[in-house]
Amino acid sequence: MLLCSSCRSLLRRTPRLSQHSISTSAKPSPADILSRPTWSVRSLRKPSPAAQSSASPTDRITSSQLHHLLRLAALPLPQTPSEESTMISTLQDQLHFVRAVQRVDTTGVEPLRAIRDETEEARRENTISLADLQGVLDAEEHTGHYKRAKRVRERIVDEGSEKWDVLGTAGRRAGKYFVVESKKA
Repeated sequence: MLLCSSCRSLLRRTPRLSQHSISTSAKPSPADILSRPTWSVRSLRKPSPAAQSSASPTDRITSSQLHHLLRLAALPLPQTPSEESTMISTLQDQLHFVRAVQRVDTTGVEPLRAIRDETEEARRENTISLADLQGVLDAEEHTGHYKRAKRVRERIVDEGSEKWDVLGTAGRRAGKYFVVESKKA
């Protein structure tokens, strides 16, 4: 994969997780983790003006870098200088958020495999056994030469619906049928 020089320099500046930073120490308990917060929502939002002024030149996004990223993403270039400054400000805020998330210490935290309950109780609850299906299997009938299973559908009939007089509201009827009159043109 070929990268332009601007993208390569951005990749070099991105902090990476090295093998030395991964520790095999015992996992901290959830109470230990939650007892002392390491960040706040306010710190993930826009950086303070003092922090922005002390930001290194590599943290600041130039107009040419913005135009380069927009061309790579096949997005339209800003039409006015105010629109461009808004885009740069938004992009710097997003980069600030990403860098704050990257700084979080995740040693001893297992990666998320799925967003579902993976406890033993949930596995037992979600497991379907042959005993669970026995009622459905007993309701099948085997038909044909190869004795293929066919589900038998039970027809549930409401007692009240069988006694309903369908022709009770008919204006005219002929035996057990409605009579519909039409006008000929």
